[in-house]
Amino acid sequence: MKKSIQTTEFKDLNLIGRGKVRDIYSVKNYLLIVTTDRISAFDVIMPNPVPDKGVILNRMSAFWFEKMKDIIGNHIVSINPADYPEECAPYRKILEGRSMLVKKASPLPVECIVRGYLSGSGWKDYQKNKTVSGIKLPDGLKESSKLPQTIFTPTTKAPEGEHDAPINRKQMEDLIGEELTDKVIKTSLAVYERAAAIALKAGIIIADTKMEFGLLGKELILIDELLTPDSSRFWPADDYEEGRAQKSFDKQFLRDYLLSIKWNQKPPAPELPEEIIENTRKKYEEALRRLVE
Repeated sequence: MKKSIQTTEFKDLNLIGRGKVRDIYSVKNYLLIVTTDRISAFDVIMPNPVPDKGVILNRMSAFWFEKMKDIIGNHIVSINPADYPEECAPYRKILEGRSMLVKKASPLPVECIVRGYLSGSGWKDYQKNKTVSGIKLPDGLKESSKLPQTIFTPTTKAPEGEHDAPINRKQMEDLIGEELTDKVIKTSLAVYERAAAIALKAGIIIADTKMEFGLLGKELILIDELLTPDSSRFWPADDYEEGRAQKSFDKQFLRDYLLSIKWNQKPPAPELPEEIIENTRKKYEEALRRLVE
């Protein structure tokens, strides 16, 4: 197992931001995105990294970006550190396998969530009034039910440490305009449908996923990560049964542990037992093995 990377400190490069998982540097006309082994749950970063997680996420995103190229372009310039600008060379060993050199796009101020199954916050919403993000759903659905049709449920992008808030289509149009909203929704659904079909052949149900889009001039592209266990719910198809929570290849395992210890979901997060860290890593590895290898 590789040594885990929780934070990068590239002194000769211009650090412009740290997300929950990614460290972002500005390098010439590009961004250098480094996927660390940090893990978050309930929008809070855990104190313990999950070894190799960044490598798994980076590889999976690259796999999916490639699969979707004919539907929509993406921000990747290269994932090979040998191709990066020369100022990155001193850090090549750390960058290997866990980084992307990408185009600088203007991110849209919405999180684009697509749901094929009823789970998580969607299930909670449905139980209240049979709707999810204002979309009316039929009566009689259960936890983890396959939806009659895939739905798009956007949210705001909350500042670090705060929770994203659901919005409806009209609110999304107010943020980015009617035409762009329509294009984002159609593209998101097309990407999800293709990914769901590919994953099912590998024995994985993609219950839902979150995508991010940006504008490169006037061109809409995919940015950030795509269809990873951090941004999606991955369920083993052979164990699927509606009416209950599912086993998963994502961080639901970690969330379930945190719920079991009744953590209040506010910083600071608790130290994670070695068993929870290792089992989380194994779930991510299994998803990668099934899909990519």
